[in-house]
Amino acid sequence: MSPKQLTTAFIENVRPALDSGRYPIKRIVGEPLVVEADLLKDGHDVTVAFLKWRCEGEKAWRETAMEHLGNDHWRGVCSFDTIGLGEFTIEVYTERWLTWQHEYLKKFDAGVPNLALEIEEGARLIDAAAQRAKKTADAPRLKEFAAALRAGSTAEVRALAVDPQLQVLMTAYADRDLTCEMEPHRVRVDREAARFGAWYEFFPRSAEGHADRGSTFRDCLPRIDAAKAMGFDTIYFPPIHPIGFKNRKGRNNSTTCEPGDPGVPYAIGAPSGGHYAIEPALGTMKDFEWLLKEIRKRDMELVLDFAINCSPDHPYVKEHPDWFHVRPDGSIKFAENPPKKYEDIYPLNWTCPDWKALWSEMRDVLLFWAGKGVRIFRVDNPHTKPIAMWEFIIEAVQKQFPDVIFLSEAFTRPRLMQALAKVGFTQSYTYFTWRTQKAELIQYFEELTQSPVKEYMRGNIFPNTPDILPWHLQRAPRNTFLHRFALTATLSPIYGMYSGFELCENEPFPGKEEYWDSEKYHYKGRDWNAPGNIIDWVTCLNGIRRSERALQLYDNLRFHRADNDQILFYSKVTPSRDSRLLIAVNLDSHHYQSCQVEVPLEHLGLEENASYRVRDLITGESYEWRGRWNYIGLRPDCPAHVLSLA
Repeated sequence: MSPKQLTTAFIENVRPALDSGRYPIKRIVGEPLVVEADLLKDGHDVTVAFLKWRCEGEKAWRETAMEHLGNDHWRGVCSFDTIGLGEFTIEVYTERWLTWQHEYLKKFDAGVPNLALEIEEGARLIDAAAQRAKKTADAPRLKEFAAALRAGSTAEVRALAVDPQLQVLMTAYADRDLTCEMEPHRVRVDREAARFGAWYEFFPRSAEGHADRGSTFRDCLPRIDAAKAMGFDTIYFPPIHPIGFKNRKGRNNSTTCEPGDPGVPYAIGAPSGGHYAIEPALGTMKDFEWLLKEIRKRDMELVLDFAINCSPDHPYVKEHPDWFHVRPDGSIKFAENPPKKYEDIYPLNWTCPDWKALWSEMRDVLLFWAGKGVRIFRVDNPHTKPIAMWEFIIEAVQKQFPDVIFLSEAFTRPRLMQALAKVGFTQSYTYFTWRTQKAELIQYFEELTQSPVKEYMRGNIFPNTPDILPWHLQRAPRNTFLHRFALTATLSPIYGMYSGFELCENEPFPGKEEYWDSEKYHYKGRDWNAPGNIIDWVTCLNGIRRSERALQLYDNLRFHRADNDQILFYSKVTPSRDSRLLIAVNLDSHHYQSCQVEVPLEHLGLEENASYRVRDLITGESYEWRGRWNYIGLRPDCPAHVLSLA
């Protein structure tokens, strides 16, 4: 039996850990990873612990000593410097030198006579360290310490026992035979864009805003430049693949397609190709590659929509009919979400006998577009496909392209959303789209940013989507769009906005949470500078996001008391406090609201009853505040303060 097998240490309650290490937690490159655990050891020997970590492909561990916080609870901090998978572990062992040191000092201080045997035990520990240090310059110095220990008086030995240089050497060449090490836990390390970004979604075919004809990739630059001018850093396109002709939908989801109706981009597949091809009306693959380069020249990124839908014209229907759901009469079943029907889409059968080839084909589609230079994918309805498939696909894609980011568009049950995040989705849609009241906003965002969910699920919040015009935006006044965007831009560092929001588009399809004349079904006519737009408001808040580091972090959101149910009050502060923001939003689109708010003085590094100045980064106005309670008043047409502490 080896010494390690004789070890009686236990490592328990490791945090963070996702399903006991089954799935990786998530971090950003350079972001601190704080690891805590209960480390239990029998007896009175001195125990030490090290947090160890390494990136995928590295053989050697890096390590740092963990701090004992009391009651056998320990903490260590590390960070990863490489995108991809990493892992960490904890090693705990009996520190024989510190145990001897502690015992000798206690006996000496208690006046115990004749400590010769104890001194020899200490010298032998140093001898053993010198042996471990052989062939290094430290070995002779350790031998000198051992000799000095044997030759010294008890008082001299006491001084040597706490000699800083000896302590460093004994730590460097510690005896780790009696050690216990836990099974490594994985960490998915992403680039900064996984945590911070402002996405602008638009249909490239409607880029110019013509109601009677479509635009091409070559026509998209003015819209991209407008998005950049508003402060967006990421462009998101719905599917850009060929659109089917059979059962093509018309305006407002009509089953009658009129001449010139372009069809729904989510009904993918035509004689010109499927998921590897470009819709001919948008241009060619060379046009797409040109546009991608132009986006990069602007220091922006492109997100592609990965919608695994097939029109009846998709090549898969002829090449792999067994990949679909075949009905008793031999026909292929189209998609349904009763009472909704999608006659222009055939869903794939993920558990068909040829499922391995089907899953591999989906992987290959993503690898194809990643090979073209696309590094972010928004995945349409992933919750209607096998979770195991996503684990397989995401792992395979990120193994070849570690910087790829996946957004899960899963407006579904909370635990299913969380399961998708666990198996690899970098970001997730959220319920923010429907959260409007103060209490529910606080409850939901505390769950996202302060509960264990934060270790693996990053919320990318959208105030609207092409599919969803929420009830509170339908025929809403401009002020509603102002305060909803203020929340969007400041509650989470990652958000997306579907074009038209800046124009306060709010005409609903009667009785549904959908847009009237949705551009999913036709070309959308728009005046991009229409009166009443909120472009300046969007631009201002995006500028603040770029300049204030506190708004670029995810789990630093804290809510504070405001004595008015119509005012939401919260802070975003960096760990170093070089960016300290207090944010207030008026949730009432019709009335002026005011109240006293409680300033978190300790959190901000302020003393009780201190005087301090806050400056509104939106208006430029400054206010002199004092102490914990201060007054805030907000008009509905300027419904937010972003207050910076000088």
